[in-house]
Amino acid sequence: MASCDNCKKGAVLPGEPTGTMVNGAYLAAGPEGNTSRAIILLTDIFGLPLINCKIIADNISKRLQCDVWVPDLFNGKPPITVDKLKVPERVGEKIKWFSLIINMLPSVPAMLFNRPTVAYPRVENFVKELQNKKEYGKLGAVGYCFGGTLAVTMAGTDLLNSVVICHPGSVTEEAVQAMKVPSAWACAEEDMGFKPEIRRKAEELLASRQGKDNFVEYEFKDYKGTVHGFAARPNLAYPEVKAGYEGAFEQTIEWFQKTLPV
Repeated sequence: MASCDNCKKGAVLPGEPTGTMVNGAYLAAGPEGNTSRAIILLTDIFGLPLINCKIIADNISKRLQCDVWVPDLFNGKPPITVDKLKVPERVGEKIKWFSLIINMLPSVPAMLFNRPTVAYPRVENFVKELQNKKEYGKLGAVGYCFGGTLAVTMAGTDLLNSVVICHPGSVTEEAVQAMKVPSAWACAEEDMGFKPEIRRKAEELLASRQGKDNFVEYEFKDYKGTVHGFAARPNLAYPEVKAGYEGAFEQTIEWFQKTLPV
């Protein structure tokens, strides 16, 4: 579910997608025949209709030279439509709670029917079917906002080899404790979804495994001047937001190069 005012805010990235739709999922294809690794991009609450996820997938594919898949998390009906996208406020601006509540009300039913526990089986089935067909050597996932929550859950299964989590929605201690693959976290300076105390606890839980059999590599990076959503739908007119978006993208590339070597 959308968990903060900034879940409904952001900007459309410049450019046009260059990939193709395959059985309801977007594919940014890498070099033909390269099945050594692939990436699953788990979208924010706007889903496939917002072209940002496709443009980011194209860019990841070019850099990593591999297939990047963007599954439909919402069965064609994202909880929030692109026309509701708003330009984000700067860090430090007060939230207009009355306006937030009024704006969120129409989306509540759709969010309930597409909450993470409902969307997760769709992703799980997609990945299993994909691997049955493609047999990729290694599989990573990068999740943004809503998709970040799903990425944390997937990191506790045997479906993936590595994850990148960008300003996720709700994350439980149990889900973090269950993670068993390397994880990189791109965090906003201000985030009502992934609050500072939750972010600190997540890092503490992963750090507490140091020297134990269940330790997995991890990193947390905080991007100054950013709010929830900066890595997926940044307003590039704000220099710090632009820097955060570019930094989180480079973090994603570097993490997968490190943890999913060819």
